[in-house]
Amino acid sequence: MASTLRNLSTYNPNDIRNAEDKIFGIVVSEWNSEITNALLDGALEALEKANVQSKNVHIKYVPGSFELPFGAQQLIDNVKPHAVISLGCVIQGETRHFDFICQSVADGIMNLGLRHRIPVVFGVLTTNDLKQAQERSGGKHGNKGFEAGITALKLI
Repeated sequence: MASTLRNLSTYNPNDIRNAEDKIFGIVVSEWNSEITNALLDGALEALEKANVQSKNVHIKYVPGSFELPFGAQQLIDNVKPHAVISLGCVIQGETRHFDFICQSVADGIMNLGLRHRIPVVFGVLTTNDLKQAQERSGGKHGNKGFEAGITALKLI
């Protein structure tokens, strides 16, 4: 497992340019809010490091991860951001629901970016259990929300 080898939130600050004039959308799932709020904190920290002004960060909450593509579409239509960061957490259960949700969300996010020709970043945890999600939302494997923020900054 690659994530056991290092903290996933490391990056080279020289790869990030000043983005104080850029507009970002962040769409956040309310489901598993303990995790998604930590991911949001990480994304905001990454944007702050690039001098993004708080007035240029537009946050939209949606009920669950399945609704992330729709929320991202609303941000694209209404805010006209330079990039959108999608944050969610889907934890494996006893049924195939996990597979359908994860695939649909990944496809939806990817298709939005391609259709609108802006970065729509996949910051969705797809874990086997709550402990893995905690480890990736500020725990020993860093914060995937921070990583998603860095990804958006690299792509704009």
